[in-house]
Parts: sequence; structure tokens; C-alpha cells
Amino acid sequence: MKKFFFTIFVLSSSLLAVAQSPTDTTAMRHVTIESIEVIPEATRVKGMLLLNKDVQYELEGAVDNMYNFKYELAEKQFKSIRRRYPDHPLPYFLMGLSQWWKIVPTNIQTLQHDDLFFSYMDSTIQKAEKMYDKDEKDFEASFFLAAAYGFTARLHSERSNWRKATVASKRSLEYMERAKAGNGLSPEFLFGEALFNYYSVWIHENYTMLRPILAFFPNGDKRLGLKQLRYVANTGFYTGTESKTFLMKIYSNEEGNLKEALKVSQDLALKYPDNAYFQRFYARLLFVQGHFTRAERISEDILAKLDQKMPGYEAVSGRYASYILAYISQNKYRDLDKAKKYYQDAIMYAEMSNERESGYFVNSYLNLARIADQQKDKSTAKRYYTVVLQQTDDKKSANYKEAKKYLKENKKVK
Repeated sequence: MKKFFFTIFVLSSSLLAVAQSPTDTTAMRHVTIESIEVIPEATRVKGMLLLNKDVQYELEGAVDNMYNFKYELAEKQFKSIRRRYPDHPLPYFLMGLSQWWKIVPTNIQTLQHDDLFFSYMDSTIQKAEKMYDKDEKDFEASFFLAAAYGFTARLHSERSNWRKATVASKRSLEYMERAKAGNGLSPEFLFGEALFNYYSVWIHENYTMLRPILAFFPNGDKRLGLKQLRYVANTGFYTGTESKTFLMKIYSNEEGNLKEALKVSQDLALKYPDNAYFQRFYARLLFVQGHFTRAERISEDILAKLDQKMPGYEAVSGRYASYILAYISQNKYRDLDKAKKYYQDAIMYAEMSNERESGYFVNSYLNLARIADQQKDKSTAKRYYTVVLQQTDDKKSANYKEAKKYLKENKKVK
């Protein structure tokens, strides 16, 4: 619960989450709520590298390469920008973001990129602080300070480093507060506000124990938050893909709108076909909505890239793809031998990624038990059902009841 709370509020503070009530007409004067129109302030835009169209044009391929897991190509271009702007936080932040996307495909489990990630975020903070010290109304400096502290806090919370997460989150919120006046500069700045608007309400609705804490925050607006996220997804340069990623997860996990989630995931997976995270999310959404042919094709592609050791394709993606192919083999093609192989692969990948509590792990054993019973191999079925019983915490679940019943009825089978 602590990790969840920190993650949500660190995310909402990073990238300049403007934590204000949408009914505050003064603070919202640059944003038309119905159209989400952002009116730039020319005096503040001038000289900002973050909003420099020539730099964006130059970096467009690099940013796409980063999200497509072509890290070396992306970082080569980021370093080129760093050579030309050694005192600006932008290239350091992008290098840090590249490290972040090396961590994401592993469900945030890998630690090997942590040192570089924190180093680049520290450099971002140092460069931005120098800019801020020269001009406290430098909203670009505040943007990078809030963003770098926000991402730093997020990873510290994932690592259960609560003290460091708290300090970094507090600093992120402080710079967010100071940057409110720059909210009308660009859709980039709206990304954080959109997350705050949505999640502050969602958490209030779903986690009653956090309501006393939420009382210290301004009111949010879920409808507005989604509208803002869609706007940033379509117009943001640095935050556009991040917004689409959150839209995909929100539609799928929080809103239960699988149709819209599938649209966004398809867009991401097709634009970045070598992004393991986007591919497996797309495959899962296809699978749960019954689009087995496409889910099968994407899952086979994931496993092929995993075999090729392509960047980002690790055990987590292998678990998703193997389970999907196992289920399709079992229920569509009735190829039980192939299904068994894929279920066993799904179990192997779950063990490699320390995710024995995942539904894919338990359900793989459950389906292996069913197949073994179907093939009259009751002793093997008992062995698999025993694992289901041991790994299922909810004793009222259908899986637990099925396993318990089978083991009771076949007690004498050796």
C-alpha cells in the first residue's frame, strides 16, 4: 500500500503536476477546459530548450528510438545534444528516462540500471538548480526539478526506500508549486496535472484509508484528467508517449474500458514494435477480448525476440506470451502437447522473474492439471493440483475449490 501511494503521488507530481482545483479560474486561465487549449506565453517560451521546435525536430528520431528500445541509437543523439548544451538539464533527463525504460520491461524488478538512472537524475537536478538560482521564475528549470525529483522518488518507492522517496517527493511537490504560473506554456506541463486530476479522485474512491491524507490536497476531476491525458497524448512531444501509456493502463485497469485500452495499446505497439512492454500489453488485451489470431501472432513475435535476446525482452514478457500461446493451443487447436510445453514455459519464466504469485503461474499449473487428468495421468494431475492449492491464498476461489476437490477425490492415487 505504501508503495502504491508513493507511486501515484510521485507520478502526479513529476513532470509538473499542477495540483490545483479545476474550478480555480485564475490558475486555469491558460486552459480552456472544454477544448483543453493551451495558449503559450511568448515571453516565457523564448529561449526554452524544452519547447524549442528545432531541438524537438532533431530529437524526434531519438525519442522514438528510446521508446522502441533502440537505446544505443537514442543515447547517441542525447549525448550529441549534451555536447552542445552541457549546462542544460534536458539531455541528462532524457538519458535518465532511457535508463527508466530499461527497467520498465522487467516490472521494475531489475536493479542493474539503478545507479545510472539516479546519476542522470542527479545531474538533471544540478543543472536545473543552477538555472533556477539565476531566475526563480524560470519555469523550465522548475519543470526539470519537479520531473527529476519525481522520477527519483518513484524508483526509491519501488525499492522501498521510503525516507529517500519522501524527501524526493516533497522536493518535487515544492518545485511543482513554484511552477504553477507556467502551466499555460505547453501540453508537456499538463501531463502531471492530468494524472493528479484523475488519480486523486480514483484513490479517494478506492482507498478509504487514504482519505484523511487526500484532504490536504486540492480536489481533482477524473473526467477532466482523462481529457487532459488524451490532449497531451495527441500533442505532447516529450510526454505524449508517457500519456498514452497511462491512458492504456487507466482504461484497462481502472476504468474497465478494454475497447479504448486496446485502441491505445495497438497504437503504441504498432508505432514501437520492439517495445516489449507495449507488445505484451497489446497481446494481453487482444487475448482477454478474444482476438486469438492476433494475440497468437504477437505472442509468437515476443518469444522470437526473446530468443534473439533483443533489448527489453525478458522473462516477464516470456511469461505473458507463453501463457497466451498455451491457452490458445489448448482451447482453439486442441493441441495438448503444445499447450503443455507453453504452460511449462510460462511457469519457467514466472520463476525466473520471481512471480510465483501471479495468476499466470497458478493458472498454468491449473491447466496442466486438467490436461494431465484428461490424459488419464492422475498422479501428475495430483502433483499439479497440489501446487495450485499451495499457491492460492484465497480459499474461496474457484481454483482452490477445484484443486481441493480433486485431491480429495483422488486421495488414494499414487
